[in-house]
Amino acid sequence: MNPIQSLKAKIDQASLWTKNVQLKRKEYLKVKGSTDTNLYFVVSGSLRIFIEDDFEEHTIRFGYQNSFITALDSFISEQPSPFYIQALKKCELKVIPKKIFMDFVTGDEKAFILWQQITELLIYQQIEREIDILTASPLERYKRVLKRSPQLFQEIPGKYIASYLRMTPETLSRIKKS
Repeated sequence: MNPIQSLKAKIDQASLWTKNVQLKRKEYLKVKGSTDTNLYFVVSGSLRIFIEDDFEEHTIRFGYQNSFITALDSFISEQPSPFYIQALKKCELKVIPKKIFMDFVTGDEKAFILWQQITELLIYQQIEREIDILTASPLERYKRVLKRSPQLFQEIPGKYIASYLRMTPETLSRIKKS
């Protein structure tokens, strides 16, 4: 069992989820300027985390079925965040507040190790993405993401994948056709 499924099973076993949240397509879980210290488990659906500037939205990350999602900066700092989290499809999420979660993982060595593995993987993935954006051509970025996360192309609309890859939807379409 992977670390995400193992940690989710431990939280299930301890009955720590405080509620379920249903989101409609395009509904927001979190908006810019808000503080959200909950950790969410995606039961079904898909979401994106993004920021916006004066000109466009920049997709940072996606959440899929059987994954955790949070505005990590707000979760860690307990401060307002510039991130939005938006449902791309109808979603069902399980919710655990930070305090309950942290009390649990600090009191359970196996849960703590699983959380450490998950956060290390998240950091590694973010570093890989930053390197790709800074150094790789659009084609190379596409190939690397396809290899790393093939489910992305089944779950997420192309315009959001293009934003994540820092290219136009037209460029993504050309790359996919070639």
